[in-house]
Amino acid sequence: MKKSCEEVLSRLESAGYEAYMVGGCVRDRIMGRNVHDIDITTSAHPEEVTAVFGEENIIPTGIKHGTVTVYREYEVTTYRIDGSYKDSRRPESVTFTRSLEEDLSRRDFTVNAIAMDIRGGITDPFGGREDISRRLIRCVGEPEKRFSEDALRILRAVRFASQLGFGIEESTAAAIHSMCGLLRNISHERVSEELDKLICGENCVQVLLDFSDVITAVIPEFQPSIGFEQRTPYHRYDVWEHTVRAMASAPAEDMALRRTLFFHDIGKPACATYDETGRGHFKGHDKVGAEMTGEIMKRLRWDNHTIDEAVTLISVHSEKLKTRADVKRMMSRIGDEMFFRLMEMKKCDNLGKNEFVAEENTFFDSLIADGHEIVEKDECRSLQGLAVSGRDMIAAGLSGEYIGTALDTLLEQVIYGALPNEKNALMDYIRGTFNA
Repeated sequence: MKKSCEEVLSRLESAGYEAYMVGGCVRDRIMGRNVHDIDITTSAHPEEVTAVFGEENIIPTGIKHGTVTVYREYEVTTYRIDGSYKDSRRPESVTFTRSLEEDLSRRDFTVNAIAMDIRGGITDPFGGREDISRRLIRCVGEPEKRFSEDALRILRAVRFASQLGFGIEESTAAAIHSMCGLLRNISHERVSEELDKLICGENCVQVLLDFSDVITAVIPEFQPSIGFEQRTPYHRYDVWEHTVRAMASAPAEDMALRRTLFFHDIGKPACATYDETGRGHFKGHDKVGAEMTGEIMKRLRWDNHTIDEAVTLISVHSEKLKTRADVKRMMSRIGDEMFFRLMEMKKCDNLGKNEFVAEENTFFDSLIADGHEIVEKDECRSLQGLAVSGRDMIAAGLSGEYIGTALDTLLEQVIYGALPNEKNALMDYIRGTFNA
């Protein structure tokens, strides 16, 4: 039977210890947001927490830092004071304390340094509630000290500003800009996790434009995009701002689409050429960008499925689709589901350009409708859907590489309507074309 947070707090208090909910769960309750993960802090030491709940209900998830998991759900951490930080990532040691305020003083931002007891009583020594009302991210104490302790806090600051729709307090912002180079010390997995949350935030546009140096600190390949003017009638923004605005036009809950749009034009600066009128052209930027994206995403430890989806879509995102046959051909290349993802990507891409370009989205909607009709009618769009197979080609006298060439030729003819997808017609064509 699932235990409640209130039961955990109550049992600790009944045993004579202090116990509070702390951090993001308190912040979100104050803001009226949905609360997901609940963290608890207590004056009880780990062995005392174990004695209260019994070893069978405890997982020693982080004993060194005073953390145990109770009932497989609630992380309970002893009040602590962090020792010195030598790697901008984690303290060399921790010291347990019986003081809640000392524990709150080591936390990253004021909005996360608020504690709430079982009765709803608030302990807020650093003005977190006021900063929530001001919609402001501000470090607890000196920003330079907080960021030198754990450089990931730099990325977390901009992520919180994006997610919560907050601004960043002036001295905290200044420290972010001056110290973002420390992010190179952070593990790749932690960076990608924070980036995914950042790009789906309600305030991501302003944050990414104001703190592009944070992004280039972890993905230096974006540096050429910052301020890179495109010089085409279709674009009103430089490459970076176009990227950000196109990405933000995708649904916030569609992280995969936002992630793909985040990288989609990263290859443009490397491919830029200019004609005699000074107009910019970016031939091949989709293929170059796909290759760059694959390398970056592997480095930052995204999983293979996530990487493959982004790379596939980016590699074809600038290809022109004009007819129903083009729809079938693209479905043949990347699959039905990815085709529909591509069309949504193209629509978002247009929304980051000059306003008149978005008029093309109505046409894209018609191609999407074509795609759905093709699927519903199961119209031939792949080798598997052809009315003939490799065995039929062998029976017709073909061998070796000619078998694949013949099947590809037939698929092309069927897709573009030059031949019906009927065995007799296809075999007659093969005999006439390949002298089989």
